[in-house]
Formats: sequence, structure tokens, C-alpha cells
Amino acid sequence: MNAAKETAVYTHGHHESVLRSHRWRTAENSAAYLIGELRPGMSVLDVGCGPGTITADLAQLVAPGGRVTAVDAAQDVVEQARAHAAERGVSGIEFGTADVHALDFPDDSFDVVHAHQVLQHVGDPVQALREMRRVCRPGGIVAARDADYAAMTWYPATPGLDEWLSLYRRVARANGGEPDAGRRLRAWAREAGFTDVTSSATAWCFATPEEAAWWSALWADRTTASSYAALATGGGHATGADLTAAAEAWRAWGAAPDAWFSVLNGEILCRA
Repeated sequence: MNAAKETAVYTHGHHESVLRSHRWRTAENSAAYLIGELRPGMSVLDVGCGPGTITADLAQLVAPGGRVTAVDAAQDVVEQARAHAAERGVSGIEFGTADVHALDFPDDSFDVVHAHQVLQHVGDPVQALREMRRVCRPGGIVAARDADYAAMTWYPATPGLDEWLSLYRRVARANGGEPDAGRRLRAWAREAGFTDVTSSATAWCFATPEEAAWWSALWADRTTASSYAALATGGGHATGADLTAAAEAWRAWGAAPDAWFSVLNGEILCRA
């Protein structure tokens, strides 16, 4: 078992504004590239499960006879995932805490190992992928999807959002992560020892007035009230006034009648 441990700090934390977006995620809108690989009876490890919305979908996709093991670094959010599965009446899921750099599972334990928006936040994404490969059975699939912040784009042009993006990328890197992970997934996978890697990309797009209002409000709240705010100010990257200005820019963009925002996500399917 590798003794590596997490060294990065999770930039977002688990404030309500963060979980508001995480709970919106489904297998359909966040793991469509993987769905075609899933079959009833499969065993799945969901790394960084968060509040469990994707997890519950995965469990339904491998039913009957399948099992999902859902892990996250934070016990409190694991409990939320457990509650979500119970509320939906989804069975076949085991929950626990784990560090992706040193997973507490034997070799060749799972048919599929999945991580959504995880590798951008860890200290050693290559080691994380090595561990995901180790616990995946030969012939199985390791799947990962991550946003690429530098590739995010929006309309109308809002100078305050340009400043927000520059600040976010500085803070994330200072915390030990890589905010432009999406473009690096294939390279990380090859460095981790995978030779059969299928790469793709899909985007989230927030384009209706309702979607723009929702997306802008949660990011405005994240900017001033989540762990990100404390890390930005505590690390000397921004002042409280800077964060307030960024939040106001988010709200101004969200109120624009032509508001449009797209998040590019890189994806990999790696055959173990």
C-alpha cells in the first residue's frame, strides 16, 4: 500500500453554495461518457462522491446485482451522500472516507473506478490515478472528468469575471491543486502507466435566464462565504473588498438578458 497522503487543501470546501452545484450533478449531465461502459452486476468505486447524486445514479445503472462503494475525504459530506441515497430509495451502496492517494482497498477490487471533479483538487493527480488503476481489475475502466478553468468562457464580457478567474486560479494553485486539470487528464493518465486512454470533452452550458441566475448566484455566494473566501484572504491573494467586487460582477453578469456561460470538462476512459 502506498503511504502517500493528501497535501492539497480543498479550495471549495462544503459550504451550502458549493453543495448547491454539486447536488445538481447527475450521471447524465456529468458522466455521460462513462454510462455506455456500465452493466448490471458491475462493482464501482466512486472517488470523491460529494453529496452522492452521481453515486446514486451509478448504483441504479449497475443494478441489479451491482455494488457501488462511495468515498470522500470529508465525513460530513459522506453522511449527506448516505442520506441522499436513502431518500431516493437506492440500495447497493457502501459509504466511507478515503484519501485517493492511498486507497484502503486490495488490488483488483472494482470493475470501474470513477472520479468526478476530483483530480484538480489533489496534490498528486498522477499518484491518484495510479491508485485508481491499482484497485481496478484488469480489463476494467478508470474514468475521470475535470473542468478546465482557463477554458471557461462567457458572454457578455464582464471585466470583474476576468479578475475572478485569475484570482481563483491563483488561489487553487496555492492550495496545491491544478484548476486547468481538464486538458491534463490524458497526460496524467499516461504518466500513471495507462496505455489505453480514450479522451473526450463535454461542456456544461448555462444559457437560459433561470440557469444564468442560478449559476451566478451560487458563484457569488461561493466567492464571499465558502472556504474559498477564507483561503483567498488568508493566503494574501485578495481582500474582502476584492471578493465583494467579484461577487457583484457575478450577479451583474447573471442579470444580463443575454448571459451565457460554458464550462469545458476534459474526460478520460482508461482501460486497466
